Amino acid sequence: MNHKQLTLAVFGTGRIGAVHARNAAAQPGVAVKYLVDPIESEARRAIALHSGAAIVDAGTVFSDPDVDGVIVASSTDTHTDLLLQAARAGKAVFCEKPVSLEFAQVVRVASMIRESGIPCMLGFQRRYDPNFRLVRERIAQGASGNLEQIIMTTRDPSPPPVEYVKRSGGLFRDQAIHDFDMARFLLGEEIATVYAVGGCLIDPAIGEAGDIDTAMITLKSVSGRFVQMNNCRRAAFGYDQRLEAVCSREVLSVGNSPQHSVTVADAKGFTAAPPENYFIERFAEAYRLEMAAFIGMLRNGTKPLAGIEEGLEAQRLAEAAQLSLESGQPVAIYPDWMPVRDQIAMH
Repeated sequence: MNHKQLTLAVFGTGRIGAVHARNAAAQPGVAVKYLVDPIESEARRAIALHSGAAIVDAGTVFSDPDVDGVIVASSTDTHTDLLLQAARAGKAVFCEKPVSLEFAQVVRVASMIRESGIPCMLGFQRRYDPNFRLVRERIAQGASGNLEQIIMTTRDPSPPPVEYVKRSGGLFRDQAIHDFDMARFLLGEEIATVYAVGGCLIDPAIGEAGDIDTAMITLKSVSGRFVQMNNCRRAAFGYDQRLEAVCSREVLSVGNSPQHSVTVADAKGFTAAPPENYFIERFAEAYRLEMAAFIGMLRNGTKPLAGIEEGLEAQRLAEAAQLSLESGQPVAIYPDWMPVRDQIAMH
């Protein structure tokens, strides 16, 4: 079947922007026409050379009627403005999470995206990971019986730089937001209660920057099912990303992906490969499938697994976790819940 060539623009050519740009350019019938990134870098030059894209400003992108969609992978503080410009210009958009570090702003943007009617996809790539998808499908199809508990572990190989911590929005909005989203994805229902505890056990500089590096979060769904999230900024062996879904007929487990499957044996014992280095490597296939889904949304109107509502609801849980951490109490949430400070900001 012949398809009209799709023309895209990519905002941000850093680590994740480079992944999305290359995956988009690899899709049949897709051209990455523009890159928008004011910072000159080897990555920007390499992507421009690989894709043939021109390096331009945002105005050029949104005024070009040939641009079918935009990929927003720039710094979080640019996401809100670019989403709104996409809505005004009628451009489909793929945006990395979070939408904004201010929840009141996330609510406003989600409302404007809805009103504009533009196709919008959020970057929750775990939904496209084949292993997580299989867990979801077995639960949704009833093969596993009733889902009763979910246990998730997400630990970085090492703490991020403090400068990153200062602008990331904190552990809950930056790292754990993927786990909040996966909880909703697997449960198929909303969360009623969030209880979070955390502290700074690894890097004192993170604590001095006002964040935590270690947390445990317990969620209770509206029907009474439980999720335990274990989040940390360090694992001694590398990137640690695992999940267990406890159901009435099955227990479904997703383990770490090793760098290779060779086991080395000698007189000292058996040595297996370490896990993939970090999330870029661990979810390489998920990122490819995610970008293919974005192209499918543009071509066929296929609904993505994660839209603006998923971005909103995952961040709602992150905000509740932050409030629970600060108050030391469980936080009961409900549709349209937001922290008091954001309720004030909305008015």
